[in-house]
Amino acid sequence: MRSERYVVGITGGIGSGKSAVTDYLETKGITVVDADKVARVVVEPGTSGLAAIAEHFGQNILLPSGELNRAALRKVVFDNPDQRKVLEGITHPRIREEIGRQLSEAKSPYVVLASPLLLESGQNSFADYVVVVDVPESVQLSRTMARDDNSEQLVKSIMAAQLDRETRLSRADTSISNDGSLDELYARVDDLHADLLARAGV
Repeated sequence: MRSERYVVGITGGIGSGKSAVTDYLETKGITVVDADKVARVVVEPGTSGLAAIAEHFGQNILLPSGELNRAALRKVVFDNPDQRKVLEGITHPRIREEIGRQLSEAKSPYVVLASPLLLESGQNSFADYVVVVDVPESVQLSRTMARDDNSEQLVKSIMAAQLDRETRLSRADTSISNDGSLDELYARVDDLHADLLARAGV
């Protein structure tokens, strides 16, 4: 499902500051569809997504509340590519459908699709224009370790599962550097916002 709106995909590696960019755009009245939030919506209690997961992986994948036990599911799929493919086969079509629905209902001059795996997952097919929030990998590492209290090894493994910086930048229409202060970032986002309004024909 394609949105009639001008869709801007915003992505970046872990710790790059995607959320700082999209949160600021929201203050300007821009609708942000968050792929991570959509991924949670499609497996909420009562959804066909959760029913399909429980049917395949068993009822012990559910918490007593009826919600998905994410930790238990992660354990099952983490080291098992076949089970991960089954899970992705259940969730990915539903995520795409929900993203398409939310994009089509957006009322802002352009709409943002924020997704950490925009390029890896093929969700960039929704986007008319792709923006990468870019920082050096050393900054990604130090920021994420400080923010999430994660070990260097864990953060490096998360980074390794994402596209490398060079590839990500090569597949973007433009990039925005977040290697300075928040005020510097906001000034760059102001410029980006003006450009996106023009591209959207506003």
